[in-house]
Amino acid sequence: MSGAAKHDFHMVDPSRWPMVGAIAAFSLAFGLVLYMHPDMVGGIGEKFGILTIAPGIVLMAVTMIGWWRDVVNEATFQGHHKPIVQLGHRYGMMLFIASEVMFFVAFFWAFFDSSLFPRVVPAVWPPEGVEAYGPWPLPALNTLILVSSGATVTWSHHRLLAGDQKGTVVWLAVTILLGIAFTGLQGYEYLHAPFSFTDGIYSSAFFMATGFHGAHVIIGSTFLTVCLFRAVRGHFTPEHHFGFEAAAWYWHFVDVVWLFLFVWIYWWGS
Repeated sequence: MSGAAKHDFHMVDPSRWPMVGAIAAFSLAFGLVLYMHPDMVGGIGEKFGILTIAPGIVLMAVTMIGWWRDVVNEATFQGHHKPIVQLGHRYGMMLFIASEVMFFVAFFWAFFDSSLFPRVVPAVWPPEGVEAYGPWPLPALNTLILVSSGATVTWSHHRLLAGDQKGTVVWLAVTILLGIAFTGLQGYEYLHAPFSFTDGIYSSAFFMATGFHGAHVIIGSTFLTVCLFRAVRGHFTPEHHFGFEAAAWYWHFVDVVWLFLFVWIYWWGS
């Protein structure tokens, strides 16, 4: 009794995952630098980079699976995530999304600086000779898909609050399928793009902004897929489901960013 916790805060046990994740991140970053600079390391940078990236990807996957498993156990089975702990998680997720907003602000800043004050001759935007992407038809279709996915994940959340596990699972699965469809269409768009990443400031800004958003869609789809497996196994209750809430917040953030991309880069920027 004297050793029992006298507060609702969660004192996290020592974990190996931060160290393993740091090693994985270093391996990935180092490998990518070598891959993109093939002249390094005596001209074998590209091959050496691939050999460095591969273990980084494996370690990162192991880190995510292991760390998520531990957090799920703490929340669902060990009962450590009391309301005060969940409040801290909410603040943390809000700050994380705020940092992601600033991440995309940098890309929009670069795009607007280049388009409003072109530093090319002649000073026009899009630059002369560039066949810019317009908003129709694929970007508009992708917008419809992603906005629809925001509605389906919201309805899945409502079903969860109502205690309807089947409805939660079905609408969450629909959301994930819509996310996969969006990623597939964007991949098709990239494969048929009339320009490449190195064709100038327009193409660089386009691929950086839309490409990083695509990466966030893949991350969000993974986030939702983990929640889908948890929902199937009955981990979520109407009173205790912050993991689902965090995934839904992130997905809505991805939706909003895409709307800005569609309006400013595809429509106005073309």
